[in-house]
Amino acid sequence: MNNIQILDLGGSIVAPELIDTDFLKKMRDFLLEWLNEDSTRKLILIIGGGAPARKYQTAYRETDPDAVEDELDWIGIMATRLNAQLMKAVMGDECQDPVVTDPTVIKEMKGRVLVAAGWKPGFSTDYDAVLLAENFGASTILNLSNIKKVYSADPNLDPSAVPLDSLSWAEYQEMCGDSWTPGKNTPFDPVATKKAREMKLKVIAADGRDLDNLKNIFYDRDFTGTVIGPE
Repeated sequence: MNNIQILDLGGSIVAPELIDTDFLKKMRDFLLEWLNEDSTRKLILIIGGGAPARKYQTAYRETDPDAVEDELDWIGIMATRLNAQLMKAVMGDECQDPVVTDPTVIKEMKGRVLVAAGWKPGFSTDYDAVLLAENFGASTILNLSNIKKVYSADPNLDPSAVPLDSLSWAEYQEMCGDSWTPGKNTPFDPVATKKAREMKLKVIAADGRDLDNLKNIFYDRDFTGTVIGPE
């Protein structure tokens, strides 16, 4: 794969209900091991909101029946920034830049690791990942969450839903829709999907907690996950 690897990390990995520090250490150790095998390798980590975003957004909704979408988005964005700051600290001296909050302005990185968070209302951190892929010339994004594969429908709502090994951007766009709402639970958000399709990016959706499987992805071996695009 490219010497720059982009990981779009769902908040469910970095900050589930309780932060799994043992997992974070194991992930850090693997990522550093991969970096140290080749001095030209670099990593960009984009971090989602996870449990803090859900809890604070729920609190706002419960206090205001007319909750404003932009405010909900900003609450989620601030949660991503807290999680990203944690990840930056976990990666130590390898991350020399401050947490990126505007993916349009950064074109280079000082260290071997760059950590990014949410930018502004209207989309999730998935879109930030796509913009960073564009800036740094990457052709693939690893979309890592707590699901092993993308399903044909929400398996929690549709018992006939089946896991998919691959699908085109057109097929995925038909599934996820065209509009964004704060906290929308899709493997890859609709705004990011439109941009990724235009760029002909490839997205690999997989369970980021399965480090053995993640290693298989990094080293181009057989893996469990869903490949979206390019068309």
